[in-house]
Amino acid sequence: MLRHRLLPWFTLSALGLGALAGCERPAEAPVAAVSAPAVAVKPPAPPAVPNAAGVAKLASHFFQAPRAEAPLPADTEAQVALGRMLFHEPRLSKNHDVSCNSCHGLDTFGVDNKALSDGHRGQKGSRNSPTVYNAGRHIAQFWDGRAATLEAQAEGPMMNPVEMAMPDAKRVEATLSSMPEYATRFRAAFPKERKPVTLSHAAKALAAFERTLTTPSRFDRFLAGEHAALSVAEQRGLEAFVTTGCTTCHNGPAVGGTSFQKLGLVEAYPKLTDAGRFDATKNEDDRGYFRVPTLRNVEKTGPYLHDGSVRDLPTMVRLMGRYQLGRTLKDGEVDDLVAFLKSLTGELPPAERISAPPLPPSTKRTPKPDPS
Repeated sequence: MLRHRLLPWFTLSALGLGALAGCERPAEAPVAAVSAPAVAVKPPAPPAVPNAAGVAKLASHFFQAPRAEAPLPADTEAQVALGRMLFHEPRLSKNHDVSCNSCHGLDTFGVDNKALSDGHRGQKGSRNSPTVYNAGRHIAQFWDGRAATLEAQAEGPMMNPVEMAMPDAKRVEATLSSMPEYATRFRAAFPKERKPVTLSHAAKALAAFERTLTTPSRFDRFLAGEHAALSVAEQRGLEAFVTTGCTTCHNGPAVGGTSFQKLGLVEAYPKLTDAGRFDATKNEDDRGYFRVPTLRNVEKTGPYLHDGSVRDLPTMVRLMGRYQLGRTLKDGEVDDLVAFLKSLTGELPPAERISAPPLPPSTKRTPKPDPS
């Protein structure tokens, strides 16, 4: 270091002395340029290769592989079959044009990929429609958790004036009772009930069907010991997911859905106007809190957040890093995290379990569509 600092001084001194003395080198002689020694630039180190067994053990503290199906012991095949029909039934809406599947497309990972879904007469709600897949493992339903169970959630959209807009439970029951096949199926699904065709029984059948909607993925095989199921980048992403702190909110069988968290935990989230869970509880401490969404199939279920305001996954990862963890994630970290999240894309159930089945024909007693 000292040599490089003194070298220009010595060079200039020598030139000056030589000119004054008029010796050895003529004044007009060109002076050779002094160049700095070349500095070797090391190439960037390749990303570390994680220890797969170690990553799997680390992850096992936060996740568990679910079974292919998760029905309750009381759910019956007759209830699940009826629930599948009701899930695809547009006559449960006032104008006979909106079904559960309209907003929660079972062949598109349980969503419609819209920021806000279209309901009765094309009206849009104020919150994004979350995926119905793996919802049976959530602590509560809806973004604000106002429904404690799948059964309670199933009743809500039918009577919501913006969604399916049925005027009341009586209209729902009259519609279903007007079709002989539904009457028969409700009796088979609820054989001990004096009045089988009710709104609550319809909700129970829908919930029984929805509990079967799970999507096992390569991630589950990795947790089960098949370490080659995830690539090196995906394993790095999983390790980063745990060590960065993402598992604080996203844990359990559904990789989320187990808690309510404040959006903007570390830094206030910009332009947040939705009160979140406060709308359900009226508790000021719940303002800005939302039920944590599942990350299973997150690659396929955008746009993201309660209002569908974020279109792409890398942006969502960066936003969560900043506002939930107080971290500015580097590009390589984001790449690895996104790689891991894509490994959560699962296998949809067979078409014969999720496609629309033949629905009963309407009769003269079936209430007519009402677009008003």
